[in-house]
Amino acid sequence: MNTAVSRLGTLGIGIVLARLLGPEAFGTYAVAFVALAAVLSFNELGVSLAIVRWPGDPKAIAPTVTTISIFSSFVIFIAGYFAAGPFSAAMGDPGAKDVVRLLLLSVLVNGAVATPAAGLQREFRQGTRMIIDQVNVWVGAIISVALAVAGMGAMSLAVGRISGTVISAGMFIAYSPFPYRLGWEREHVRPLLLFGLPLAGASIIVFAVGYADQLVVGHLLGATMLGFYVLAFNLASWPVSMFSQPLRSVAPAAFSRLQHAPREMSDAFLAFLRVLAAVAIPVCFFLAGSAEPVIRFVYGAAWAPAAQALSWLALLAAFRILFELAYDYLVVLKKSGSLFAVQVVWLVALVPALLAGAWLAGIAGVALSQVLVAAAVVLPIYLWRLAGSGVRLRAFVSRIWLPVLLGAGVMAAGAALAMLVVNSFLAALSGGLIALAVIAVLLYLQRSTLRSLRGFGVPKEPVAAPVRTDDVLDRS
Repeated sequence: MNTAVSRLGTLGIGIVLARLLGPEAFGTYAVAFVALAAVLSFNELGVSLAIVRWPGDPKAIAPTVTTISIFSSFVIFIAGYFAAGPFSAAMGDPGAKDVVRLLLLSVLVNGAVATPAAGLQREFRQGTRMIIDQVNVWVGAIISVALAVAGMGAMSLAVGRISGTVISAGMFIAYSPFPYRLGWEREHVRPLLLFGLPLAGASIIVFAVGYADQLVVGHLLGATMLGFYVLAFNLASWPVSMFSQPLRSVAPAAFSRLQHAPREMSDAFLAFLRVLAAVAIPVCFFLAGSAEPVIRFVYGAAWAPAAQALSWLALLAAFRILFELAYDYLVVLKKSGSLFAVQVVWLVALVPALLAGAWLAGIAGVALSQVLVAAAVVLPIYLWRLAGSGVRLRAFVSRIWLPVLLGAGVMAAGAALAMLVVNSFLAALSGGLIALAVIAVLLYLQRSTLRSLRGFGVPKEPVAAPVRTDDVLDRS
């Protein structure tokens, strides 16, 4: 519910801002946001996740985690502040420098609240998290729209984001499940860094994989084309945010509770996979087939070029959803080293593909190249790593083949409607209704799996052993 309300809110606000600002100003903000995403990928050195999966009481490590997070975030903020100018110039928009610097304040805030946020995740306190996230979204959105109407351009987005982030940070600290304080327990520093640094390294590569396309588009095609591309990317990421991110807020903790029962843990993974594929894949395929009518109706004809990228980025989103679930599963199994290798291989294959795609077909080529790399390089590697961790290929395929098959039908229907129906609203609506019908059928077929999800990670009541008469006499 939290993610649904947030995404619907940000989608609505994003439509308003896109129409107010236009592709050029939106591209300027996109340049700044790429910089922010880069540093947020590793600013707390990966140690906050230790709060989620620590086998003992997390209160013992919380002060040390907080100290590491704040110090590392401060150092990274200073470096980013001075790098803002050269980065903006390299991305084709030197004027984005001030927007970049303002957004980087989020790094300091993120480092300060990394521990309380991880504590809420560990304790499954999603109700509290919903309140905090909604305050963040709506405070930032209202301020951004007001400033955009006042003519502040890309800076309006940055000011709104910082405002919401600061207010939500105070709420994270207020609702922290354990006392918020600094500390430095030397016996915890080494285990935390040994756990977190490989994840931080992997996160840097994950960022490079996730944002290499935007870096290539900004550098080679310019900030305006980056605006088109980022709009398409954000819309394609909607299924990821709606379906994958809520699951990621609970799946690692559920997997952690089962890490001493490998069979139950793999069963949980396959159950999550089945339900996730049923709802996410048809939506992704709908966006791929109905890209042009969706863009034209939602954002207006001025943003129509974004549909070239959306058709492929929506398919990429389906791969991203599957990869993120596999990533969380392998993290809990302490396979962070192998995850780093996966990301490195992905990046090595991706960069030349992106450059070739941009040169041959612009933003559409950049999007297509990512789908090809995900299907031909990354998916086989993840399947191999999962097979070595208790999830067999046959079991994996059996959970997703039907959603993929029906999703392909949704995509074909959407593409046909886009060509045959002149009215963009009717074309998009018809394709969406077909996707919803497919999701309803898939969820009905998997209703028993949905019921089983409630039991994963819940401790079972021990069965009392029968009392023997001679035992009673002996104790007497």
